[in-house]
Amino acid sequence: MLSRRNVRVKVMQVLYAQSRDESLDYNSTMKEYWKKIDDSFDLLLFSLYNLINITRTATDDFEKRKAKHLPTDLDKVFTPKLWTNSMIQGLVKNKFIQSKFEKKHFAQKVDKDHFRTIYFEFVKEEAYIQFLSKETDNEENLEMLLELFRFCRKSELFNEMIEDHYANWEDDKSIIIGTIKKVLKALPADDDNFIMEHYPDDETTKDYGESLLSRTLSEDKTLLNIIEPVLQSWDAERVAILDMIMLKMALSEFLYCPTIPTKVTLNEYVELAKNYSTSKSKEFVNGILDRLLQDLHSKGKIIKEGRGLLDE
Repeated sequence: MLSRRNVRVKVMQVLYAQSRDESLDYNSTMKEYWKKIDDSFDLLLFSLYNLINITRTATDDFEKRKAKHLPTDLDKVFTPKLWTNSMIQGLVKNKFIQSKFEKKHFAQKVDKDHFRTIYFEFVKEEAYIQFLSKETDNEENLEMLLELFRFCRKSELFNEMIEDHYANWEDDKSIIIGTIKKVLKALPADDDNFIMEHYPDDETTKDYGESLLSRTLSEDKTLLNIIEPVLQSWDAERVAILDMIMLKMALSEFLYCPTIPTKVTLNEYVELAKNYSTSKSKEFVNGILDRLLQDLHSKGKIIKEGRGLLDE
């Protein structure tokens, strides 16, 4: 579920927290990292929970339309298929997923009126009106659920509902969007536990992420000693904390991640600097990493494995 880019952000965040809080030792920092990994999966579950409950409001809408004395043409053809389709019902009837919702106490985290507010705003969308006016197949039902989720992401109320409980929403939003689509396409599923296929994999979170965090923590002084001579006129103590953390992480990847191309590492951390640090950080990080790379190459300290990496 998580990409290396997502994991880099989480490692960066826990390293920053550790730099600000002296009580965070190695074990506490590692524990915080794994909490962030779990939070990403919980965010996926919470997003699904909200989606399910927004669609549930279609049943109330159906009852109200049915009770009208002067129904409109749309009222006459309206069905709660946003709720009754096989994908949403596959989630509703999935005991494993429902037990996860209960254990996470999702019902206590959201005001149910918020679901109604979002749904009745969505009712006004032309795409939904057209959807209601015709017979639809599974593919069209899927597209409408995805359209609803797109609508939700534009909703200030929906974003508040998510951000109130998951600070990682902005960081993980793109990966959650892609995973929601995969989950819905897999429904209905024979295996109740199928959602666990989307739990962040060990290769990304443990082999890469935990290793990167461990190396950057344990080799902190060594990494700083390599970086300082390349700073030229910059005093290491004057470098923005986040920038220094990113430099150390990138250097760890250069030295200790033999299967990741150096160009990929450099580009990824320049992008991180652009998105998470100061306005001048992108150019600064790019310049320092470029010099570090040249210096390490000249000393024969860059050792990469795998096809396309040896001549880099």
